Amino acid sequence: MSDAVQQSIDKAVKENDVLLFMKGTPTFPQCGFSSVVVQVLDYLGVDYVATNVLEDQAVREGIKVYSDWPTIPQLYVKGEFVGGCDIIKEMFENGELKQHFAEKGIEMEAA
Repeated sequence: MSDAVQQSIDKAVKENDVLLFMKGTPTFPQCGFSSVVVQVLDYLGVDYVATNVLEDQAVREGIKVYSDWPTIPQLYVKGEFVGGCDIIKEMFENGELKQHFAEKGIEMEAA
């Protein structure tokens, strides 16, 4: 994996309070798992940046190396890897995700 790709991913993770690496876009997710995470974030009213890994194979593979996590989507909050779809869904369902955002100073405008 090239250093340039890793540096680009690292920069994006550090510059965006909430960053989602996903397949597709928030308005047109291209996998069910990405769609679930988008729905959770939208429901909570969190502002986030999404990166479509389908647009760049180097980023698609690079993010797996960066996080040491084999699947996409991947959610980062304040530079920290939070998890993939199953973890985000579970955290949302038990209230931990909302609490995590609050602790990190992330504004929410729940519907």
